[in-house]
Amino acid sequence: MYGHGAPPPTRTSGMVITLRVLLPLAGFLSCGLLACIPLFRIAMLRGRGTDWLLAWISVPVSIICLVVVGSVPESDHRGDLALVVVLILGAFSGAHFLVFDIRHHRALPPTPYAPPRTGYGYPAPAPYPVAPQAQTPPPPYPPTPPQPQRPAPARIDQVRAELDELSDYLRRHEDGR
Repeated sequence: MYGHGAPPPTRTSGMVITLRVLLPLAGFLSCGLLACIPLFRIAMLRGRGTDWLLAWISVPVSIICLVVVGSVPESDHRGDLALVVVLILGAFSGAHFLVFDIRHHRALPPTPYAPPRTGYGYPAPAPYPVAPQAQTPPPPYPPTPPQPQRPAPARIDQVRAELDELSDYLRRHEDGR
């Protein structure tokens, strides 16, 4: 997507902080309905089976809890319990994402120096001429002989002959009219 040798764009600290704020808030402020979003982000970055399982389990848990909250009367304690479970799920997914994201970014190696970029992502020209690298001549390989031409198959010759006969017949037929 970025071409040969061009690294993908690095995230700025502002983008990292924005993700650290929005993803946990999405899970908690939606009353747990979107608690799977930070968990899926962790699963995509880490790629472990347990993370994917946790993310997929959070979807039906939050839906079932919200169905219970909406279907039982207000005075029923099951609705309160379901609401507590879904809010804890939202808070847990946000906290789990924050812990993982902070550890993940600390474990990344520091980015090497990148040359300054000009328009369209091309590197800026070097301020001094670059010395050419010493090149070794390619190893001598014997030239490959040209492939011999194969004769056309007999079927093609037969079709050509039939088409020639047909065109002769059509010419005679048109001349007769």
